[in-house]
Amino acid sequence: MRILLPNSDGHLSNYEVTGTPIAKASLAHDSARRVYSAAHVVCDPFAEAGSSGTGAIDWNKTMGFRAHLVDLGLGIAEAMDTAQRGMGLNWFGALELIRQTKATFPNALVANGCGTDHLDPAEATSLDDVRRAYLEQVEAIQDVGGRIILMASRALAKVAKTPDDYIKIYNDVLAACDQPVILHWLGEMFDPALAGYWGADSFEGTLPTVISVIRDNETKIDGIKISLLDAQKEIVMRRQLPGSVRMYTGDDFNYPELIAGDEQGFSHALLGIFDPIAAHAATAISKLNSGDKDGFHAVLDPTVPLARHIFQAPTQHYKTGVVFLAWLNGHQDHFTMLAGAQALRSLPHFVECFKLADACGALSRPELAVERMELLLKLYGVR
Repeated sequence: MRILLPNSDGHLSNYEVTGTPIAKASLAHDSARRVYSAAHVVCDPFAEAGSSGTGAIDWNKTMGFRAHLVDLGLGIAEAMDTAQRGMGLNWFGALELIRQTKATFPNALVANGCGTDHLDPAEATSLDDVRRAYLEQVEAIQDVGGRIILMASRALAKVAKTPDDYIKIYNDVLAACDQPVILHWLGEMFDPALAGYWGADSFEGTLPTVISVIRDNETKIDGIKISLLDAQKEIVMRRQLPGSVRMYTGDDFNYPELIAGDEQGFSHALLGIFDPIAAHAATAISKLNSGDKDGFHAVLDPTVPLARHIFQAPTQHYKTGVVFLAWLNGHQDHFTMLAGAQALRSLPHFVECFKLADACGALSRPELAVERMELLLKLYGVR
């Protein structure tokens, strides 16, 4: 099957679609690795967003994608940055998303993003403002029976002056949580407003603060996800965690080696890239569970070039590539996003994304993908 694709200068050449879609396998409930896919939302292109932030979501298609993840045995990291949290999805929309997922999949493994995004950082003047904002979201999520991923706070990054300020806030918020939570350390490459989070400018200066929070609240913490795109930093931190606390990799560049682990341990997974390559994740980790480490790498390693492309700088625009692939693979009928985020990557980016997805078997329906890629090219004036 061939398609005419442009290069960065617009010159067209034949591209042969040769990839074999990954054969699906469902991850067992007793998997040695706990695996969450941070899931995207499907925009309703006919709806106005409205002041509530809930009106522009196609709930049927959004829940349909989550059914796809559940069928593969993956957990859902709900209402996170992959769902355009704070970048098109506000807190009110996020809470409705959390409610809908809980109602639709009451027995699924789901953890939900909890932050302070209803508090405008410009209006935050004190730690008390941040504390109240966190506790409001904690209460709302726990009221619907949801488990929590405690997200980093732009407002806290603004008002905190010292590492002790972070420690105070996290101690207070964790005390209010009724189930162990996943802490979420998002690097500034994902959100520039989080630069200097935890009260230091370097990883080495930050690590003691984070470890202190974890050790002081060990029974309240299931694990920590770090998204720093640096495998060595994750490994250094992983080796300092208490035995009861999981490391969840959020490294969309180096996830195979971190999940596989070494003689001193391994990482679980909470990844945005496990949205478009969910079938690869379930298949690869099933192989790892059976002791087939080579088979694990044979499935997952070829997806890394695609992941690095989708998450290339500016990294916060990775959601566009995630939704693009969901459209190519038939999980939704259009390629529009909340806040018009489909426009945040260039046509050459989409072309390369198509090629890399084909190369690793991430085009689950190649004929449909070709048909839709041709539609996109026409939209951009490519004949």
